[in-house]
Amino acid sequence: MSSDSSPTQTAPLVQIQSGSFLTLHYRMAGPDGQDLISTFGGKPATLSLGAGELSPAIEQRLIGLHEGASATFELAAGEAFGERKAELLQWVARSLLNELGRPGEAYQAGDVVQFPTPDGLGQYAGSVLHSAAADAPVQFDFNHPLAGQPVTFEVHVIGVL
Repeated sequence: MSSDSSPTQTAPLVQIQSGSFLTLHYRMAGPDGQDLISTFGGKPATLSLGAGELSPAIEQRLIGLHEGASATFELAAGEAFGERKAELLQWVARSLLNELGRPGEAYQAGDVVQFPTPDGLGQYAGSVLHSAAADAPVQFDFNHPLAGQPVTFEVHVIGVL
């Protein structure tokens, strides 16, 4: 009687590289440790690395991870979403806000308003810095809400294509 003693071969684990299509669970927490977003406990996210769905700093940390990997990354203040820029605090004339479809609106601090990009094909958001009367210009902060903040990013890679 002979037995086959050749080793069993398993498929190599696929590693994340630039352009990979990913299925993953992830969690992002701000400096206070509170979850800002989490897919754990729900449906996993699917995304294409390099398509701008995650910040470049986070994408760079994912490169080289393999299917089934779990990791947690601490990103320094400003690394994930850039530093806060004073020039992104801007006053917007009431006439422009009225033209964009919000005539006479009384804005409150923390309100987030979507603005069209100059080419009209996309949008960007600005957050109202303080309350403004219905006829006054409004000061907006166009920085990312996490600009200048440290971020914790936890990931579990489910699949890589």
